[in-house]
Amino acid sequence: MENKKEFAGGVVVAVSRNPEHTFSKPKRESIHLMAGLGVEGDTHLGKTVQHRSRVAIDPTQPNLRQVHLIHSELHTELQSSGFQVSAGQMGENITTQGIDLLALPTGTRLHLGEHAVVEVTGLRNPCLQLDRFQPGLMSAVLGRDEHGNLIRKAGIMGIVLIGGAVRPHDPIRIELPPEPYQPLERV
Repeated sequence: MENKKEFAGGVVVAVSRNPEHTFSKPKRESIHLMAGLGVEGDTHLGKTVQHRSRVAIDPTQPNLRQVHLIHSELHTELQSSGFQVSAGQMGENITTQGIDLLALPTGTRLHLGEHAVVEVTGLRNPCLQLDRFQPGLMSAVLGRDEHGNLIRKAGIMGIVLIGGAVRPHDPIRIELPPEPYQPLERV
């Protein structure tokens, strides 16, 4: 591929979906990604925004949050601080391992399993639902860098470019966008 940087990434640890608007999503044996829509059978499926807070502002916004990914390394970090968290409990659809999701530039394409491709649109903006799930969790997924800038650690969001099945143990291949890279912003 000309002018595209591709490399092996990590692996899918777990997949989750929920047809209801609840915070956590039950783990599944597989999920099916649908191009331009999101996760089949998930409450956030749609071309336009499905998150309640965003629908209240403007229901015609494009859905840049079709798929939520969290790195399992965050779960490990939170567990070492005394939180009881595991795959799907923070609302993610795909739990990964071996990829620094937060360091990916906007527009990165994640090739999941045999066919599916998700384009990274930005950072998940942590909300108070985290504290309702476990007190103090929202603060635990926020930090500051050496310059005092806010770091959001609650995962990334993406849109489905190519649909397909995604299962635990599927490989993840990373395709970086053309330079100059744009850092992730909250979406």
